[in-house]
Amino acid sequence: MDDSVLPSKLLTDLTLAAEIIRGHDFIHIYSHFDTDGLTAAGIAAKALARAGKEFIVTIFPTLTESQMQVIEEAEDECVLVTDLGASYVKRFDAMKQDVVILDHHTVGDLATRVCYANPHLYGIDGMTSGCGASMSFLFAITLDEKNWDLAPLSIIGMVGDRQHLNGMSGINSHIFAEASKRGMVKTMQGSLIPYGNISTELYMSTEPFIKGVSGDSDGTRRFLEEAGIGPDKNLSNLTPEESIKLSSMIAVKLIEQGVTRDKLEECARTRYYLPSWGTDAETMSSVINACGRQEQPGVGVSVCLGDGSALEQAKYIDADSRKKVMDAVCDIVNKSKIQEMEHIVWFDSSDSGYTGMLCGVVMSFLGNPNKPTIGVNCSESMAKASSRGTFPLLDRGVDLADAMKRGCASVGGEGGGHRIAAGGSFDSARHDEFLKNVDKIVGEQISKH
Repeated sequence: MDDSVLPSKLLTDLTLAAEIIRGHDFIHIYSHFDTDGLTAAGIAAKALARAGKEFIVTIFPTLTESQMQVIEEAEDECVLVTDLGASYVKRFDAMKQDVVILDHHTVGDLATRVCYANPHLYGIDGMTSGCGASMSFLFAITLDEKNWDLAPLSIIGMVGDRQHLNGMSGINSHIFAEASKRGMVKTMQGSLIPYGNISTELYMSTEPFIKGVSGDSDGTRRFLEEAGIGPDKNLSNLTPEESIKLSSMIAVKLIEQGVTRDKLEECARTRYYLPSWGTDAETMSSVINACGRQEQPGVGVSVCLGDGSALEQAKYIDADSRKKVMDAVCDIVNKSKIQEMEHIVWFDSSDSGYTGMLCGVVMSFLGNPNKPTIGVNCSESMAKASSRGTFPLLDRGVDLADAMKRGCASVGGEGGGHRIAAGGSFDSARHDEFLKNVDKIVGEQISKH
């Protein structure tokens, strides 16, 4: 790696991480359950296997007090944490064993003993310009340059964390540029028209979610009839005239439901084709992410390790997951679950396990784009909340990492994440209090800006 491209301190920390790992025969990998976390774990696991190391992978939905106790009590000789850890650096520092943390979430405490690499520590925004998978990949090629073939996995992780939306930057840009030179990734022209069978994909589309079309088979049929397009058509075999007409019709529908121009452009974004996977990064992100969300993270990691049978299983999991997400979005719409407060929009997702994904759909296509969206999933004892914002909201002073951290703490819980997307957990009996506090915090953030 070139220190004229990447910060020298980052390269120093990665070199230390590689030295620590080389000094152990067994490493316990801990990572997050989303696309970024699973690809980060897969990259690390593949690199360790090639280095002749034994390892085990444990995946968490998030890192909490109870899960920290699990890590501490395991007493493994060496711990490698990817896409997690920023909130518990002091606890890792206090552990006796060797620890390497490769995270990108908002920095809290600084490490004094363990090896801790995070884009934020080098003046790089971990929300937009470096994810867990890209940090894990930099570690992998520091361990051995032969691991460059794992670059497509890091790109899947970047896309999974939506760090590509405004173009690749920072650490991601360095990886992407070199991967492009090596023929590992190719850009594809974006379109509002979904890839694959147009009828099926419009019906299943949550990004964009088109009212009266998405999740509505009759609505999808009528929409395509109006466009003069048969149900068996794919994007690849549309005529230029058909493509222009259908794109225009989709844009009009979205504008009518209040979708912003920025979001329209985002939906028509450039895609990234990965020859080694035979598909684009967003498709693979959906497949891998579904494994984590459906409580089968081991399948997701196996996909990253190149297991063909796991990939076929993951595709079925993804199809089932997409249907469940669509059903949940339609339930939110049909039951008018979206509620608006002074500074936030919120909805109850207690009937679904997809709060974060639903939060993104509501924020972009169903709610008020001028207010951040909070989704709350309550069980008998514990509530989990997810939040999503937009870059224009960040420009107005909104910081959801801060809002969720303080809001959850105000009701005895824990929270954190990124300025644009964050989450947390707390006692479900206090969810009304939590929402009032977060609404107040967001209002204060905007007024102080």
